[in-house]
Amino acid sequence: MSLPTPAAPTAAAAAADPLALLAAGTVIPAHPLALDAERRLDERRQRALTRYYLASGAGGIAVGVHTTQFAIRDAGVDLLRPVLALAAETADKEAGRPVVKVAGACGYTAQAVAEATLAAELGYDAVLLSPAVPGADEAGLLERARAVGEVLPVIGFYLQDAVGGRYLSPAFWRAFAELPSVVAIKTAPFDRYRTAEVIAAVGASDRAAEVALYTGNDDAILSDLLTPYRTPGGDLKWFAGGLLGQWAVWTRGAVAMLAEVRAARAGDHALMTDLLRRAPQLSQANAAVFDVRNAFRGCIPGVHEVLRRQGLLEGTWCLDPNERLSPRQAEEIASIAAAYPWLTDDAFVAEHRDDWLR
Repeated sequence: MSLPTPAAPTAAAAAADPLALLAAGTVIPAHPLALDAERRLDERRQRALTRYYLASGAGGIAVGVHTTQFAIRDAGVDLLRPVLALAAETADKEAGRPVVKVAGACGYTAQAVAEATLAAELGYDAVLLSPAVPGADEAGLLERARAVGEVLPVIGFYLQDAVGGRYLSPAFWRAFAELPSVVAIKTAPFDRYRTAEVIAAVGASDRAAEVALYTGNDDAILSDLLTPYRTPGGDLKWFAGGLLGQWAVWTRGAVAMLAEVRAARAGDHALMTDLLRRAPQLSQANAAVFDVRNAFRGCIPGVHEVLRRQGLLEGTWCLDPNERLSPRQAEEIASIAAAYPWLTDDAFVAEHRDDWLR
């Protein structure tokens, strides 16, 4: 017996409101930052990355998030506006279809509202709200979300401890889901217990049907997408899609994988079994790209290394010169790509790269 899965939005609904696409579920890469050897913004390659994600079939892009490097906001760097603008302009002019544009917002309430206001000015559809706010309690985080929600729809974010996250209670997530401006929650605690708590809390809220769940658990992408969760009210809740740093690479393969997930959830049990077989392979790939062995120190350079191997980036440079690949990380990434070719999209990139870099 097959379990119900959310229907895709009609073309008319998605064209009228990109949030309909977000609700139905899609692939949203966390957009990297393209730098040259002097660590200056490389606008040509930055646009090429956006074109790559659009051509791969991603339904959205998330910009100004961890993978884009939070330091774009720093005085003297001042890249938040240029980077947000480049992605939005490229998507609006070249996608030819609905694309959900998500902007990351950080800091205390005043900063988060200001960043949301900038995103709204540039045509973004929603804000991914970072929970990394030192000293803020859960009540303060809720107040901040309410304030940001007056500017743009809000996507919540449960971030893992290793990169600045913290424990947030089920009561917080239920109250968060009940905010009228909340349209989705990205769960990325890299913790099965915390993930289950978020799902139960959303399912118990009065807005369970209005809040989409997105996996950010790069270590358990397929497990999240293939698991139906029974909510306290007895309904089934699926992850709609993913908003992931892992999907910033090999994105064409990620889009194909989400299509397979939908077919498996609709009743293709052979495909379900095959996806479950591949789930540990995807987790292994993420371990190499995200540098899990070294406490994620090389996670952003790891993303850059895949894109560099494909010719989309010139190097793995980050704004922080100390943020670099760990020893043997590049070799591990190459080994994974060779071992699991179903994950990669190298031929697709090679065919179109020159056009994206025009």
